Amino acid sequence: MSELPTTLRMADLGEGRWSAPNPAMDPEGRDVIFSGQVLAQMIMASDAACTHQKVVKSIHVVFIRTGAYSGGPMELALEPMYAGRAWASDTVTAYQGERLLSRGLVLLNAIEPDLIRHAATMPDLPGPNDSIPIERPVLFPGIETREVEVNDPVTSGGAPARYLWLRMPSGYDSVAANQAIVAWCQPGFIIELAMRPHRDTAQIHDAHRSISTGVISHTAHFHDGADVSRWLLFTQEATFAGNGRVGGSGDVFTEDGNLVSTFHQDAMVRSTEPALDP
Repeated sequence: MSELPTTLRMADLGEGRWSAPNPAMDPEGRDVIFSGQVLAQMIMASDAACTHQKVVKSIHVVFIRTGAYSGGPMELALEPMYAGRAWASDTVTAYQGERLLSRGLVLLNAIEPDLIRHAATMPDLPGPNDSIPIERPVLFPGIETREVEVNDPVTSGGAPARYLWLRMPSGYDSVAANQAIVAWCQPGFIIELAMRPHRDTAQIHDAHRSISTGVISHTAHFHDGADVSRWLLFTQEATFAGNGRVGGSGDVFTEDGNLVSTFHQDAMVRSTEPALDP
């Protein structure tokens, strides 16, 4: 197995504080720390703080302000809320200097034997070998991406949808690292999806110019283990748009149909005057 990527190596600063490194390249080219990075690094800090004795069950993060890659590494302040035999929980707050950026609530658990089991069924879609390679800079650095070729797909409820196969070139022994990479790849699609039925009004290339957009909160639940070196299907749907906000959700499945993770997101999409960028 490969050693952890640099962006997932949290440096222990002592007294519950961790330094969170930035990627070598700004993924969006606008000097804004990507929300998926924050989720991933909070997962890694919680895992390190519990000395890998439990695994993350869920993480919920509220994004208050944006950070800047030009501002250097974030600092994560972790405060344990509870630690028992089966469960533990932390609050993790991200700062850049004295500037508070976001706060997360991380729930961890010990894996226990099944008493009952069922899960959502993976949609019947073409596999990775029948899907189209694409580039998507907000995904985890170095991950291979293939999009299922469906023209403007919608769910049975009429929500715009998107389906991606993702895998890393190598695997990691760390459960938290696999979860962190899954979480990093979740937030970057809902806003664009929500705009698809409204192309005459809003398009993603207007984001951060004539339209103000941003993720406000993101929640990820982890149900089973995943190996990110094997293909994972990410399904996303934008279930709501209105009142200057959009919302959506998604699932992550292994190639053989096992449900790994589910996620939900609230975001902002609103017009702005004057334009944000010259």
